[in-house]
Amino acid sequence: MSEPIVVTDSVRVPAWAITVSASRASGPGGQNVNKVATKIDLRVDLHGIEGLSEHARDRLHRIAAHRLDADGRLVVTSQATRSQADNLEDARAKVRALIAQALVRPKPRRPTKPTATSREARIAGKKRRAETKRARSRPGAWD
Repeated sequence: MSEPIVVTDSVRVPAWAITVSASRASGPGGQNVNKVATKIDLRVDLHGIEGLSEHARDRLHRIAAHRLDADGRLVVTSQATRSQADNLEDARAKVRALIAQALVRPKPRRPTKPTATSREARIAGKKRRAETKRARSRPGAWD
């Protein structure tokens, strides 16, 4: 059984919510790549994450929607290195980063209005464009 993933003082993924499996990685590694299972497949039960608010849990679900398996678990893989231990640590770091990203409350968007100067500039540009088009037409067509 693996150890828990600590994100903050109050948010952590307990060991029972983590499932780790290893398989053969693709890519470089010579003869080693055919013998040793270095690719890490780490799955996290989202309902098992402790200290996560409902809003943060919803954000995590949206952020990681493409990483969820059929059972609703978060799936993170790593085959960056030739070492199984390094890949496990890399996968744990990815999970930590995803949960930390979900903890950040998005800043609410406040709609703004155009300034008076920008409105005047827009109208002036429209008038210039209209004058250009008017100059291209037949003489006397606008009288």
